[in-house]
Amino acid sequence: MPSGTCFSPDIETMVRNDLDALIDERVRYTVQYAANHSPFYRHWFQENRIDPKEIRVHEDLLGLPLISGKTIREHQPPATTEFEFLSTDWSNVFSIQETSGTSGTPKGFFLTWDDWKRYAEKYCRSFVSQGFTSKDRIVVCASYGMNVGANTMTIAAQRIGMGIIPIGKCSFDSRILRNYRPTSIVGSVFKLLRLVRRLKAEGVKPEDIAIDKLVVGGESFADESRKYLADQWSCPVYNTYGSTEGTMCGECTELNGLHVPEDLVHLDVYDPRMQGFVNDGECGRGVLTTLLPVGGKSGMLLLNYDTEDTTLVISRERCGCGRTHMRIYNPQREAETAWIFGSSLNRIDIEAGVFQSENMEYLTGEYEAFIYEGETPDQVILRISVECLNPDRCDRRLVEDQLTGRFLKNKLGLADQYHDGNLKILLNFTGPGGLELHSLKGRPKRLVDRREPV
Repeated sequence: MPSGTCFSPDIETMVRNDLDALIDERVRYTVQYAANHSPFYRHWFQENRIDPKEIRVHEDLLGLPLISGKTIREHQPPATTEFEFLSTDWSNVFSIQETSGTSGTPKGFFLTWDDWKRYAEKYCRSFVSQGFTSKDRIVVCASYGMNVGANTMTIAAQRIGMGIIPIGKCSFDSRILRNYRPTSIVGSVFKLLRLVRRLKAEGVKPEDIAIDKLVVGGESFADESRKYLADQWSCPVYNTYGSTEGTMCGECTELNGLHVPEDLVHLDVYDPRMQGFVNDGECGRGVLTTLLPVGGKSGMLLLNYDTEDTTLVISRERCGCGRTHMRIYNPQREAETAWIFGSSLNRIDIEAGVFQSENMEYLTGEYEAFIYEGETPDQVILRISVECLNPDRCDRRLVEDQLTGRFLKNKLGLADQYHDGNLKILLNFTGPGGLELHSLKGRPKRLVDRREPV
């Protein structure tokens, strides 16, 4: 394997047996650290009659109960007087972070400087696996606030030697690209699509800028929208998955799944419907466990934490890039999933239909979908709204055929219900700015179930 293609080659290319042994060593240390330093876990072990010393290998984690974001909220103010997940003295806390709070009260997280270095290590590995070097300059279109993403990328860039343009939003002036000639931008699919449309409207030509790769994070996306984004920018688009909880997985140039930094975070996959963990290749929720190196410290760690994001393990074999760490499928938020006639429907299923290549002559890519009760008790209505570049010139029949055809092809259970008349799909066309999500603040919710709860 060529030198310089890994940030930490000794770890990233470690053979599986040695990697598993390292993971097991860190599992033992982390579990004992949690028992010694975290009020929550000290009580958690006692309540569940678990002897931390009996947790010897990573397979032992499968026998432990799961915790969730709800668990964290129930053990922090205002629910309790103290932050019971805090696992170090306040004097060791370098920063206090919070989640966005989109699914409830923001969860508080406490990071020591060592935590920050481990978080940055994960992004360093992703960046280097995507071809970044000290010659790169990167525009960060992520919030420099209570979330960890933007700051973690900035620390990672410093360690690699890259330059950072810390804008925080994708609405920056195009002179940033012309004058400073950054080589990459980090942002969401839709922010980067809006930006490239604006650049084209301003007459900015590809030769005026130096962008040669994009990094997409912050939300899951369809393969079709990634391909369209790559075509619009004429460069590869790499996927990352990160969270305040410390996931930070990244895609390499092979574009064949996201590498999990297994020495720093352990991931299992759990199916809540089966109430059990599943085998590689089977879909379920990602369950993560923080891993500390022996002698390491942490402001807050998590054991068997249910991310509520669905994924599956693609492979634990050596990747074409030379890395040996497991690869997972692009995680999807379960909060963006609804169930119709016993079949799951994620917003990505809608997005894949919207971004059919024939459609994109007429559409901006912006969309939203709503699920309603039908005219009869056994009928469901799925209304999909798409934003047109020009509603008067949109070939609505073509868009409808392409979108519906792609959707039904990949959702066979729903296709049967559609052909039986139980699922009704309505397509609504709007002009730019006409979607409901444009009038809402915060991250747009593109799939909304408006049926009465059972």
